[in-house]
Amino acid sequence: MASNAGAATPVPTAKPDAIADLVIEEFRPSIQLVAGVPVPVKKRDVPEGYVATTPKLVLYSQSPAKDYFGAANGPAPLKARSIGSYAKGCLAGGAALPQDGPTWQVMRLSRNRNWGHPVLIDYLEDLAKDAPKVGWNGLLVGDLAQPRGGPMTSGHASHQIGLDADIWLTEMPGRRLSGQEREEVSATSMLIGPLDVKGADRRVDPRKWTDVHARLIRRAASDKRVARIFVNPTIKKALCDFETGRDRAWLSKIRPWWGHHYHFHVRLSCPSASVGCKNQNPPPPGDGCGSNLTYWLSDEPWVPKNPPKPGEKPKVVKKRPMALAALPRDCRSVLTAN
Repeated sequence: MASNAGAATPVPTAKPDAIADLVIEEFRPSIQLVAGVPVPVKKRDVPEGYVATTPKLVLYSQSPAKDYFGAANGPAPLKARSIGSYAKGCLAGGAALPQDGPTWQVMRLSRNRNWGHPVLIDYLEDLAKDAPKVGWNGLLVGDLAQPRGGPMTSGHASHQIGLDADIWLTEMPGRRLSGQEREEVSATSMLIGPLDVKGADRRVDPRKWTDVHARLIRRAASDKRVARIFVNPTIKKALCDFETGRDRAWLSKIRPWWGHHYHFHVRLSCPSASVGCKNQNPPPPGDGCGSNLTYWLSDEPWVPKNPPKPGEKPKVVKKRPMALAALPRDCRSVLTAN
């Protein structure tokens, strides 16, 4: 009997797979061959009611801050607060400007940069509401901030604390732009020609620039929440010539700067409840239409003193990305808040 029983015992042809032996047959994946390689085609079902846990965000002080803030697709669920300075900070409790309003449309939606402090959102909605009163159909709104502010993955050095907004110098059309149009339509430059050649005509193009543009910017600057508005020096000159009334105080907020010939850049003062928010120094006294503007319209800031030789590529100096450690400490809490 014993010998017969031994003869009936199966003998394994290979060493058992310890890992395979631990797999419950019910969930063992079936196998198919792809180019001779076995590939599982069935996965274990997810149990009903299962919720995946969010992995803890690990922060490294010397890593580029833009990588962390650029990856955040939603706001920090904290009390609204602008933290740090315009070019070195972050945003807690950010609010989104709706993509469409009665008198505004948000452009470049794929960037997810229509976020700001609630004070900025209120300001933009107020300005859009008043736009038709000055003859402007409505606003095309460009970049505000990322959902949690911070350094952007590309473009601006500022726009980090939810108090900056770019408003196109192109009027909103009388229809809703499609998603594709919002990505591809270009804003209109107000320049009459290039600025970086000797003796250039540094004026706005009278075929494009109108008094309605000037009235819109005057309305934007007259709001007490505004700290300054950046425009191209050619536009600053046009605004200085436009204002013939006695009240020229709003012009002091209009600051000439590089670029900004197809949009104007509004910057609000720090909200009173934003502890740790750092304002810029106030603009200098006067309307800013004097000697400083004369400099901006000369060859001095525009024409290269040592232009590259023919065929020689201009030197490009790459800046090291801002490290997370450079931002205020509270910005870490903004990143990790869920």
